[in-house]
Amino acid sequence: MKLTINEHVEMLQVPGIRQFSNKLIHFPDAVNLTIGQPDFSTPEAVKLAGIKAIENNQTGYSHNAGLLELRQAVSSFFNWKYGFSYEAENEIVITNGASEGIDSVFRTILSPGDEVILPTPLYLGYEPIINICGAKVVYLDTTDTEFRPSPERLESLITSKTKAILFNFPSNPTGVTIEKERMNELVAVLEKYQLFIISDEIYSENTFSGEHVSFAQYEVLRNRLFLIHGLSKSHSMTGWRIGYVLGPANFMETVLKVHLYNSVCASVPSQHAGIVALNECRHTPTEMNVEYMKRRDFVYDRLRGMGLDVVKPNGAFYIFPSIKKYGIDSFSFATKLLEEGGVAAVPGSAFTEYGEGYLRISYAYAMPVLEKGMDRLEKFLQRL
Repeated sequence: MKLTINEHVEMLQVPGIRQFSNKLIHFPDAVNLTIGQPDFSTPEAVKLAGIKAIENNQTGYSHNAGLLELRQAVSSFFNWKYGFSYEAENEIVITNGASEGIDSVFRTILSPGDEVILPTPLYLGYEPIINICGAKVVYLDTTDTEFRPSPERLESLITSKTKAILFNFPSNPTGVTIEKERMNELVAVLEKYQLFIISDEIYSENTFSGEHVSFAQYEVLRNRLFLIHGLSKSHSMTGWRIGYVLGPANFMETVLKVHLYNSVCASVPSQHAGIVALNECRHTPTEMNVEYMKRRDFVYDRLRGMGLDVVKPNGAFYIFPSIKKYGIDSFSFATKLLEEGGVAAVPGSAFTEYGEGYLRISYAYAMPVLEKGMDRLEKFLQRL
């Protein structure tokens, strides 16, 4: 018998983000604006907590759901910041980054033939997991509604096969947030249907003006809502791999089973560091946001000055200008920009077909890097 692999896995491709960041090895002098990784150091108190955990030999397994003290810190943080509560004992699971949390939730709720609605353009890490589960993605186009999902369009896509809808706001790749009025309208639709809501709010602490509104603040959704979060973006801890899933106890019991068979538990030294991040460094995101806003404003003004149409982002650290007027597909545009302009950015097509005609630029880089990148981009556009 011929050896085969999972047909859904066989179809996986290297994400567009990594395709372009990997190209940089051949262009050592290029300005890299591809990766969404904070360029700030992890807070000193957090680093010391991780070191101390290692020195004290706190390097074994934890409870599969994570250290109770960390789960309590997660619960306390959300209560302090947003006014809602989750029980540390049975409604929170610590995962190896938010990505593993998303994987565990999808594998908990999806069966072959189910449909999942994804507002697009969207982060490219969701659809492959959905496909591996044998489920189908249904796109909710937001390109003509300033990248915010239309409640009416959402409702038109819901069918008897719809198992879940996933939201990611502030958004990767657009940086757009959803204001409370639009949230209320979306919730009015969602409460009419029995489907799961997965809210990836990993960038919530990187909201620049106004308050982030969480789907978890709507009690009517809480019995079927999974909130995905973590410390990668808020505390510049991407490599520490601490994420968490918050949800109703009856479903989280199964999420925990999927998680434990996948990875047993999250890194214990990282968990100890996470306790300090959530308890003692709550204002770290605000401090970073001051710099992010300066970078955002600089890049936005420069792009507008180049004649590019762009929606001003209110969160995360991405901006998503339109390049449609140049009549070049986004992959070719990004390739030419790298090879001829010396700037690496991500083609919008990496974020589903609805991202075609756009370019994602990360401004999670220091100002000198952004200045050089914008200067090169401007010269490149002048030559097109």
